[in-house]
Amino acid sequence: MKHLLMLAIVLASLSAYAQNTYAGKIVDANNQPLTGATIQSKTNTNLAVISDGNGDFTINLNNDPAVIVKFMGFLTVTKTLSEAKNIITLTENDELLDEVVISASREKQQRKEVPASISVISSQDIAESKAFGIDQLVNDVPGVNMSTSRMSGNEQHLMSVRSPISTRSLFLYVEDGLPIRPTAVFNHNALLEMNDVAFDRIEVLKGPASSIYGSEAIGGSFNFLTKNPTQDFTGDVGFQINDMGLTRYNLELAKYANDDVGFYLGTQYIQRKDGPIQHSDYEKFALTFKNVNHLSDNLNWTNVFDVVDYRSDMSGSLSESDYSGGNYESDQNFTERVVFAFRFRSTLDKQWNAKNKTAVNFIFRKNETSQNPSYRITQFRESGQLTGLGVGEVNSNYFNSYVGLLQHKMDFNFANSSLIFGASADFSPQHYQAETIAVRVDVNTGQNIDFTLNSGDYILNYDADILNYAGYFQYEINPLEKLKLTAALRYDGFNYSYNNLVDTIAGPQDSKNNYSNVSPKIGANYNLSRNLGLYANYSNGFTPPQTSSLYRNSLVGVGGVVFDLKPSAYNNYEIGTYFSIANQLKVDMALYLLDGRNTLVTNTTDTGEFFNANAGKTSSYGLEYGLNYTPINSLTFSFNGSFAKHKYVRFYDRSGNSIIDYSGTDRQSAPSFIGTNKIIYKPHFIKGLTLTATQELVSKYNTSYENQIDNGDGTFSTVTYGGHDIIDVLIAYRYKNFEIWGHVLNVFDDLYATYASYNRYANQNNYTIGNPRAFHLGVNYNF
Repeated sequence: MKHLLMLAIVLASLSAYAQNTYAGKIVDANNQPLTGATIQSKTNTNLAVISDGNGDFTINLNNDPAVIVKFMGFLTVTKTLSEAKNIITLTENDELLDEVVISASREKQQRKEVPASISVISSQDIAESKAFGIDQLVNDVPGVNMSTSRMSGNEQHLMSVRSPISTRSLFLYVEDGLPIRPTAVFNHNALLEMNDVAFDRIEVLKGPASSIYGSEAIGGSFNFLTKNPTQDFTGDVGFQINDMGLTRYNLELAKYANDDVGFYLGTQYIQRKDGPIQHSDYEKFALTFKNVNHLSDNLNWTNVFDVVDYRSDMSGSLSESDYSGGNYESDQNFTERVVFAFRFRSTLDKQWNAKNKTAVNFIFRKNETSQNPSYRITQFRESGQLTGLGVGEVNSNYFNSYVGLLQHKMDFNFANSSLIFGASADFSPQHYQAETIAVRVDVNTGQNIDFTLNSGDYILNYDADILNYAGYFQYEINPLEKLKLTAALRYDGFNYSYNNLVDTIAGPQDSKNNYSNVSPKIGANYNLSRNLGLYANYSNGFTPPQTSSLYRNSLVGVGGVVFDLKPSAYNNYEIGTYFSIANQLKVDMALYLLDGRNTLVTNTTDTGEFFNANAGKTSSYGLEYGLNYTPINSLTFSFNGSFAKHKYVRFYDRSGNSIIDYSGTDRQSAPSFIGTNKIIYKPHFIKGLTLTATQELVSKYNTSYENQIDNGDGTFSTVTYGGHDIIDVLIAYRYKNFEIWGHVLNVFDDLYATYASYNRYANQNNYTIGNPRAFHLGVNYNF
């Protein structure tokens, strides 16, 4: 009996300390798995596991099977696990401060942890907008103005974020957190190298982001996050057409082949023929293929392939008389741009434990751009009359890139702090070649009708190897529950090696140019409640000279020494707030000051040659606001805009034969206000119907330097563009798996320009014309 009693006591003791194994799966409201959710014991908070790539988890618990389940961007829940497999569904948290963003650190963070102005265009926003251009998406972000002419419809564009509308290398375009182009080979039209069918989400981080991303992230960085495979088979096929000559076809497919391997494919083909402007045809094929592999519970391997094949006429801008008179006959019969872009990214994500993770990235880029640009053609005149001859050029730019990036994140128990550190290297050999062409001009119409290549008559022919290497860190800490501090620092080094392939014929002598920069950032978030937060930051940004600025557009003669342009540097000071009221009103505001040193500007000589120069000092300051108001479930008002001032603090124009001081004057192409207002109505009595009205506002701006125009009577004046106010309307209807929609663009058929600039030789503005009233129809079938 004594032995039996002792055995019972031992068994009871073992039972008390026995562990049970529980299994489950974490999914969202659409039954899609959530990778990286934390499942934590309620009684022993040191015991936690993370869901794998399929959302699955196993956890060993003692007597209490209660767990706390957390996933960023979703409401935290407490569940009691059962012996059967547990399916735990999490609900998205729609509080503004809890919104998840990635772009500020390449890691998931809540909005309330980011001391910067950041805007998110969600997958739902993208789906509901029915946008047929990236501009229709990003222009909803406060302070962003992507200028593109849908009348020429070829996706070439200019950009403005905390800066004048320009082609400057002040913006960084990244896909899944990685730049789509190398440093020093910026292309302001780079977004035509993107596939917007594959966008799942867009994040726009305004102000310098150089502490994480490096150069060119000055006015803002645009992070286009691609779609992922889905657990169930999904996809769609669609067609769009408008009365400006454009047709578009798109196809998407997504599926996990098994628990560990998934695929996504998104592709489109666009063609434009016989648009309102002569010689504005274009076509584009784009394809994105994504493969996700869950190699183990804590190791994921992702591969993304992008291919873009693009060709477009370059119809050029319109003169003052053609713009106002409705004459859309292009002066260009043969100008074009041809682009082929290929990108491959391979990423390994390793979750070592609940507090450590590493990402290793390799990128290969291949880009070929060839063009016969309209803006490089000069027509010859004698006594003011056309001679029938002119000169232009064909040029080509090819580069390959080999990029490695390593980033590690560590979370600490101390004050909810974390450290992100990383290093990168980007080696991009580039080849550039430009040869002259002899242009034949119709003296009656002024059109450039034909050309002959002057083979071997080089303007430039060179190779340039570009090496960018960098190291960075970012540390975050919560010294108080409501206060989060962020500090970051990055070092960048740049080596350019220029080899002139036509010595003594064209171009400057061989050159090596080296630059370096240290970019600090410090910021703070103070979150007074779940619905109200404040932030402040100082950040530094920079951009080194582009290779084209150094080796072509710096007026260096044959065999001359490369004029060593200085990198442009910017200091950004910013305060902002974000708050929401009862899920009806959401507000995001930012007040900023962006001071620039050695800002690059483009001038022209008396013979019409472009050249770049450092502008001394510039200053931009303004207020950005975003407001969303939903008084009832079926009705939403959104108001997004920016009031800004852009000035030359110190700048001397060296165009022509004299030097003119424009210090203290307003900069060109710098509207004081840009904004987008929108009303979205989803009547509850017609399920699936969406009605949207959008107002696009751009205020008056200078196209010439301030007081550049000599009126001949002792007075001086400034040429301007009067701004515009355009209304677009969208009607969309979804029934089961079918969607159909129609856009009415420019409802009141207003004459406006997406961009206007002053031509000092013609003494008038040139205009990139906006679309007249137009109708766009789309249909989509969702699998």
